[in-house]
Amino acid sequence: MKLISVIGSGTMGNGIAHAFALCNFQVNLIDISEQSLQKGMDAIRKNLDRQVVKGIITEENKISALKNIHTFTDTKLGVEHSDLIIEAATENVDIKMEIFKDLDKFCKKEAILASNTSSISIGMIASVTNRADKVIGMHFMNPVPVMKLVEVIRGYSTSDEVTKTIMNLSINLNKNPVEVNDYPGFVANRILMPMINEAIYTLYEGVAGVEEIDTVMKLGMAHPMGPLQLADFIGLDVCLAIMNVLHQGFGNPKYAPCPLLVNMVTAGSLGIKSGLGFYDYSKGIKDAHVALKFSN
Repeated sequence: MKLISVIGSGTMGNGIAHAFALCNFQVNLIDISEQSLQKGMDAIRKNLDRQVVKGIITEENKISALKNIHTFTDTKLGVEHSDLIIEAATENVDIKMEIFKDLDKFCKKEAILASNTSSISIGMIASVTNRADKVIGMHFMNPVPVMKLVEVIRGYSTSDEVTKTIMNLSINLNKNPVEVNDYPGFVANRILMPMINEAIYTLYEGVAGVEEIDTVMKLGMAHPMGPLQLADFIGLDVCLAIMNVLHQGFGNPKYAPCPLLVNMVTAGSLGIKSGLGFYDYSKGIKDAHVALKFSN
């Protein structure tokens, strides 16, 4: 593995590119516009600077990492010579399947195609390609440069060789890979998202307020961040998308998204990305204050 392509320069995509470039891989970062790519590269520079200040890396490491990243708006040019392509687009099954159709046509036959999906079936994504044995999930955690876990999701047809390759590659990135099977939500979000959804129900039913719910989970359960604040960080639209995948995948009403979550996403209150969620971020993350007082 020498050349890695990353599809999408948003939070996850630029974080994945950052992690690979810092470990001396050549990285092609791909997005639909120069503006998106510039924003992604700005985020990488900022995060590398933060690591320099903290003494995690040197200035030389930062300069080398930035030299390892090349940007493309043409997907074919960005992936045609790559050994591994990691898709990090929005959590939408139709978008991902279109991307994988194109990747299957544009990439060399031996290339491995990975998705950073947090809930969508790897088998479903692989079904639109002619290389299902070479399609796998690499679910990185946010923020990618900091978080050690990579969920390696083995699809129904993923080969032993590809699984082993991705597990070893993750270790070479200084990550801790965990192999899981291809079921809705995998492990991380099958457990996390119902907890977040239940926290939203707790607010919706008037059991307690936003700050109170988050405080109970932080102080009582030793969570570094309360579930409602975490939902804002993930993006309420992403939370809703994952809950819908769980609900449809298992057909169990316990996975039905809370009506409050649905209403907030419909209204455009998506958390940090929109500036408003359970908290108001109009004055910045550090000065965020409770935005939603709700009782049924």
